[in-house]
Amino acid sequence: MFTGIIESVGRIASVRRSGDAARLVVLAAWTDGQRPGVALGDSVAVNGVCLTVVDHPIQAESVALAFDVSHETLARSSLGSLASGAKVNLERALRLGDRLGGHWVSGHVDAMGQLVAADRRSDAWDLRYSVPDALEPEIVAKGSIAIDGVSLTVNTVWPGGFGVTIIPHTSEHTQLLEGGVGKSVNLETDILAKHIRRLASFGLAVPASRGIDAALLRRTGFDPG
Repeated sequence: MFTGIIESVGRIASVRRSGDAARLVVLAAWTDGQRPGVALGDSVAVNGVCLTVVDHPIQAESVALAFDVSHETLARSSLGSLASGAKVNLERALRLGDRLGGHWVSGHVDAMGQLVAADRRSDAWDLRYSVPDALEPEIVAKGSIAIDGVSLTVNTVWPGGFGVTIIPHTSEHTQLLEGGVGKSVNLETDILAKHIRRLASFGLAVPASRGIDAALLRRTGFDPG
C-alpha cells in the first residue's frame, strides 16, 4: 500500500525484454540519507505500479533497483513503453505509523490515460487528461486519483476526461510535466469508488414505482424482523 507522495524521481537504466515479460532496472537517489532503505522483496511503486525488488546493487550515489515486470503489467501500464533515461516517480511502501499525506494507493493500475492539455497558471499548472470510458464513473470532482503514482485532487470532470492542478513542489519533485501533451500516464482511481461501484452493480437499485418493502429488504440480506 502507498500514499501517492513521491519520494524520488529515478531514471530507467535498462529495459531487457524476455518473451512477453521484462526486467526493469531503475536508478534511484533517495532523499533520506545514504542508505536506500530497500530490501529484496520490498514493494516499490514505479510510476504508480507496485513492483517487487528482485535486486538492488548500490552504485555510487544511487541505487539500482531491479524489477521483473509481467506481461499483464506491461499490457495495462505505460511501463512497457519506457526507454533508458526516462524519468519515473518512485515511492516505497507505506509503513505502519507513517503519515498518510496523500490517499490510499494500491499500486494496481486501472488503465492508461493521456495528457491532453497543460496550462500554466502563475506558478501552478492545470493538467487535463483523457480517461477510458470504463473509469469515468469512479472519478468525481474533489475526489482523489493517482496519476503515475502521484496522489492528486480532481478539480473538474467531463465526458471522457478530468482535470487536476499541481503546485510548484509537485512539478519539481515528480515527472508529471515530462513528455508534454500526448504523454501516456498510469491511472488508479480511489479504492472506495471501486467498491461502491461494485456494490451498485449487483442490481440493488429500487424502482421508483415500487419503493422499499420487507420483501426487498430480505432479498438484499437485511431481516426487517
